[in-house]
Amino acid sequence: MGSQRMSNRALGRATLARQSLLSRSDASALDMIEHLCGLQAQAPAPPYFALWTRLTRFRAESLSDLIENRAVVRIVAMRGTVFALSATDALSFRPLTQPLLDRDLHTNTQHRSGLDGIDLGALAAAGRELVRDEPRTQSQMRPLLEERFPGRDGAALAHGVRGLVPMVQVPPRGLWGRSGQPALSTLESWVGRPLSAAPSIDTMLLRYLAAFGPASARDAQAWSGLTRLGEVFDRLRPELRVFQGEAGPELFDLPDAPRPDPGTPAPVRILAPFDNVLLSHADRGRLLDDDVRKKVFTQNGIIKPAVLVNGRVAAFITTVVEKSRAVLDVEPLATIAKTHRTAIEAEGRRLLKFAHPEAPERVVRFTG
Repeated sequence: MGSQRMSNRALGRATLARQSLLSRSDASALDMIEHLCGLQAQAPAPPYFALWTRLTRFRAESLSDLIENRAVVRIVAMRGTVFALSATDALSFRPLTQPLLDRDLHTNTQHRSGLDGIDLGALAAAGRELVRDEPRTQSQMRPLLEERFPGRDGAALAHGVRGLVPMVQVPPRGLWGRSGQPALSTLESWVGRPLSAAPSIDTMLLRYLAAFGPASARDAQAWSGLTRLGEVFDRLRPELRVFQGEAGPELFDLPDAPRPDPGTPAPVRILAPFDNVLLSHADRGRLLDDDVRKKVFTQNGIIKPAVLVNGRVAAFITTVVEKSRAVLDVEPLATIAKTHRTAIEAEGRRLLKFAHPEAPERVVRFTG
């Protein structure tokens, strides 16, 4: 018997259910971060908005406290970008993503020549030593690395250390309402625990399915940046459900994971900038159309805060603070019914109250 087919709408509802975007969760911030396998965090603010849209009673201070208490760390992991991960997940996810960071050292067009022929073991040791006594930024590390590797470009050397050594961006970087350059310390010294000695790619992919499934091997590769994951799914196949998507590839899922009826109502939600739910599948058809994607994903790598209407991206927002008021502009990317506009306005006011509680006036307006 062939595998059961799943429409893009059915896939979308399944993903939204697991992302707490069909109904908000009462979970703690830490539990949600672990369930979602971390939050996209190359900029400081997006993780806060990602949690705000998924949790019933989220306070920004709760994530800041987790970062200050070292229960959550900002670290390069999946896709070679910065994630906010629980310290426990970082100790296993970071070693599992090492192959893509190794690959980057040999393929990065900007820094490859500066690292050509260098002793990578010696470079990693130098990087660890430089942050042993105090965190340092990459700009602080560059001249010190150039002293140890005469004739080499400091920017390339610092980039090499970033890929070779698991390092966290320490506070105040990433704290709500505060700022700071990304000063680095090694993950192990910061959290006081060693890297996982035997991290499991099987467990990592089962975690991925729990948060983003049903998904194909290519989807998991888009989420993680790793390759040859089809082999892992083949190994896991006996304990998974297998579906067929509209686009053709096999989709794997946990047997007991939620797969709501495709007709389940999906409320208006405003996603974070760079929200990982839009970045974690090779085929993004479950949540957005290709022409819409090109308007939300900009050419310079920015991913705008998208608005979900009936389970699909239908607009994006821009927030500006003018003198005595905070304004949230909604740019529709499709026709939006009046009832949905009313829901977007209500959600937008909630967002402005969270982001700008001191603003005397908060306004939501549509630009089209």
